[in-house]
Amino acid sequence: MTTTTVKYASQSVSRLYFIGALCLFVGQIVFGITLGLQYVIGDLFFPAIPFNIARMVHTNLLIVWLLMGFMGSAYYLIPEESETELHSPVLAKALFWIFLVAGALTILGYLLVPYATLAAATGNDFWATMGREFLEQPLPTKLGIVVVALGFLFNVSMTVLKGRKTAISLVLLMGLWGLALLFLFSFVNPSNLVRDKMYWWFVVHLWVEGVWELILGALLAFLLVKTTGVDREVIDKWLYLIITFALVTGILGTGHHFYFIGLPGYWQWVGSVFSALEPIPFFAMTLFAFNMVQRRRRDHPNQAAVLWTVGCAVMGFLGAGLWGFIHTLSPVNYYTHGTQVTAAHGHLAFYGAYVMVVIAMISYAMPILRGREANPPRAQAIEMWSFWVMSISMGVMVLALTGAGVLQVWLQRMPTDGAMSFMATQDQLRFFYWVRIAGGVGFLAGLVMYLWSFFVGPSADEAGVPAAASLQRA
Repeated sequence: MTTTTVKYASQSVSRLYFIGALCLFVGQIVFGITLGLQYVIGDLFFPAIPFNIARMVHTNLLIVWLLMGFMGSAYYLIPEESETELHSPVLAKALFWIFLVAGALTILGYLLVPYATLAAATGNDFWATMGREFLEQPLPTKLGIVVVALGFLFNVSMTVLKGRKTAISLVLLMGLWGLALLFLFSFVNPSNLVRDKMYWWFVVHLWVEGVWELILGALLAFLLVKTTGVDREVIDKWLYLIITFALVTGILGTGHHFYFIGLPGYWQWVGSVFSALEPIPFFAMTLFAFNMVQRRRRDHPNQAAVLWTVGCAVMGFLGAGLWGFIHTLSPVNYYTHGTQVTAAHGHLAFYGAYVMVVIAMISYAMPILRGREANPPRAQAIEMWSFWVMSISMGVMVLALTGAGVLQVWLQRMPTDGAMSFMATQDQLRFFYWVRIAGGVGFLAGLVMYLWSFFVGPSADEAGVPAAASLQRA
């Protein structure tokens, strides 16, 4: 097993963020399974953990751990790309603990204090920012997020300014700054419902279908540079092409959220046309990943990281691209809006585009942070099994939700006479909801396998055998 060390000592701060992100990831999945069970066992954990609170915890943990994963990835990537130490490792560590403690206190607040009481106690009457999906955080938490984001951006920006500038680091920086600036719309909560929904989508949509795609592209490019040995100039050209399409289609594609909220009718055309083009950058990412792997100049010993990288490009296209296109045209969205088809798209898109890229970065960086180029072959075999278990389980969940959504449209939305009520329709979807739970349990099992792989050492006959050779032999 080949030993190695990080090129810059300050990269080690990313380890804290990776460990924190994975711990929060486990919590998110546990609450996700809880939500799935509450769909079929309505009074499960009631009144201790009602559905709306479990859902807030599930979605907020998703956002926090992904942000933590992005920050850890940046702290690992930026020094290496800039060829210089991080501006302030002390600041990076302090911000981690501030972020973690603030996030934990917020989750405990959701679980232990009635939401209305929490809002009154945290100044929501003074500055109303709470109550919107994904942005339920109390005012002090939102302010804390801004402070952490500004400190983080100062740290990485100063590092880039004093070192080498590359396309990867600049695109990543643009995505991170965009993420922070767009979050400021969460502080705007007008009384006019149409404007309120517009500003809300400026955060939610322009994050996940805008600036987050820049972060995704930069991380994928970095991983492919490191694992394939392909010339950086080739990868840079692909990166520029992808982010151009991502920004053009993503920004104007915001219109697919404006169809039925009181905005002018031309948004149905703008939203439909540019949303139909949104799969293009994700398809380009798939071609990008496979093309770079085929042109590779080396077989990297960390084959698990390569698998997660290529898998991210494929699953991102399926979730954000294909499943997004399924219900993004306004004549179709008229029937599917707010159904389980939306949930299917959301689950697969987040997993394929963002969860997998963070896992890929962790899989690549953590062995190096622990003093070796790659995990032992036995550990990598378990990790690759975890990839397939999680991906297949997610596929089961998404197909179940898609089936539930189609049936929901058929029973509730399309009939002009005799349409079922919402609750009667939900009762007809129970089979799909049970299948979704099975997929969620399988996903948690795959995640446990992934975490287990970090504690697996080499077998007796693997000791001293290069990882790539041993994997090929296995």
